[in-house]
Amino acid sequence: MNFGSDNASGVHPRIMAALAAANDGIAASYGRDALTAQAQDRVREVFDAPEAAVFLLGTGTGANALALAQLCPPWGRIFCHETAHIETSESGAPAWMAGGAQLALVGGDWGRMTPEALAARIADYPQEDEHDGLNAVLSVTNATEWGTVHGPTAVSALARVAREAGLAVHMDGARLGNALAATGAAPADMTWRAGVDALSLGGTKSGCMALEAVVFFDPERAHSFSFRRMRAGHLWSKHRFLAAQMLAWLDGDLWLDLARHANAAASELASVLGGAGRPPLGPVEANEVFVRLPRTEIARLRAAGLRAADWPNRGDDAGNGTIRLVTSWATTDEEIAALRAVL
Repeated sequence: MNFGSDNASGVHPRIMAALAAANDGIAASYGRDALTAQAQDRVREVFDAPEAAVFLLGTGTGANALALAQLCPPWGRIFCHETAHIETSESGAPAWMAGGAQLALVGGDWGRMTPEALAARIADYPQEDEHDGLNAVLSVTNATEWGTVHGPTAVSALARVAREAGLAVHMDGARLGNALAATGAAPADMTWRAGVDALSLGGTKSGCMALEAVVFFDPERAHSFSFRRMRAGHLWSKHRFLAAQMLAWLDGDLWLDLARHANAAASELASVLGGAGRPPLGPVEANEVFVRLPRTEIARLRAAGLRAADWPNRGDDAGNGTIRLVTSWATTDEEIAALRAVL
């Protein structure tokens, strides 16, 4: 019953096979190989963005931090949800990579901010003079850290507020596949057509060994990014192994199939919990489920083999706590049946 993290799942066989195939022979290093060029073109094709600048990386934190540093000067400000990964889980990397930029947090239920809340937060820094700092970037997490999704219309509404305030728009798409699978939206409609300038596209949580990409839909915004990636130590020498993963992950929409499986497993988990009188705390739209249980029951479930992360939340107390259950491409019916039996 391993629902601790989608990072804990292994590599999908098709992606592992692609890595093995890429291991044959020699290839130019640092992204000058043929596979990298093919992978970049494939990303452009999937997103219907033929002019996009595509850069492959190995970690999600690196992708987020470098993309935001590209969009935000050291004296700038990045607006994000108060539970965004860049705020809670990246040890200050975006601010550090940007040379001192600060994050301005926006509230909202279940990981989602509203245009009204964003506009109000932007108004806290009126840009009257240099003392206010520069409002520079909006970062939207999709799917959110609470397993909810911003559809294209919601992304567009947030981007419109950002544009009116002169902000660039970044999307943390560590689980973008799950958001697309949940909504049925086209990748372009969820991103650049909705006003997104730069995307951190994540494959590591969805069947890859280590694969992320930063996509600048306007190549002008990518000026000198290759130097930024190099300086930060995020340019892989054996770049073909990133490219091989990307090609296999996108081939035949494998990435969306894996996301659909993870989302469906989360929906089934929610049903199992609800049937046992323990309904999830909030909406289950992607591949994360949150539930509050007596701490004695959490201990009992863990003793029976459950792996799930503690997720402190408003409303928890000495007797009750919230846990997060995450499904992945590798979640099996047997794991869900085992949880049902223990419950």
